[in-house]
Amino acid sequence: MARVRVERLVTSGTFSLDDGTWDVDNNVWIVGDDHEAIVVDAAHDADAIAEAVGDRALCAIVCTHAHDDHINAAPELAARTGAPVLLHPDDLPLWKQTHPDRMPDADLADGQPLSVAGVELTVLHTPGHAPGAVCLYAPALGALFSGDTLFAGGPGATGRSYSHFPTIVESIRDRLLTLPADTTVHTGHGETTTVGAEAPHLQEWIDRGF
Repeated sequence: MARVRVERLVTSGTFSLDDGTWDVDNNVWIVGDDHEAIVVDAAHDADAIAEAVGDRALCAIVCTHAHDDHINAAPELAARTGAPVLLHPDDLPLWKQTHPDRMPDADLADGQPLSVAGVELTVLHTPGHAPGAVCLYAPALGALFSGDTLFAGGPGATGRSYSHFPTIVESIRDRLLTLPADTTVHTGHGETTTVGAEAPHLQEWIDRGF
């Protein structure tokens, strides 16, 4: 049996919200084996993502939240592969800003299991960066896919519309820092970290209003 693996593809484009636009590099995570996979955050480049998936069956396109840089390639990738686009419904207002004529195919819910290649990932609703932000926890892989909720060095940004700093701190404290310390955190941008590396800084984040 082929071993389940985690692959990172970095794609580049822009992020736009609140009348501002910024250049960004996004991590697209592909989780699976030689036969099937899921994509976490279809960012910017459907061609590159489809090429990375190759001839594997794509089981789902999971959106950790609906900021445009995380979902802009999702409909095209879905059209090419037949995979459903999954999003927490609390992020539909953000989704509609980017894709007003194309709804996600199914909702994500807290505690929902997603399976790929015999490995289960659990959806954790972690609002704060966005109302419907989620993380995916795969204990068998010792992995957390954190989207923009938790980065190496601190929480995701909360200075724009639909975000709330006390809420993201609560999500990280109650839902993420309770995971095993050696859990690898695969982030939406930048480098990976671990739960244990971020846990000691919680009070610093609160004091700084990160």
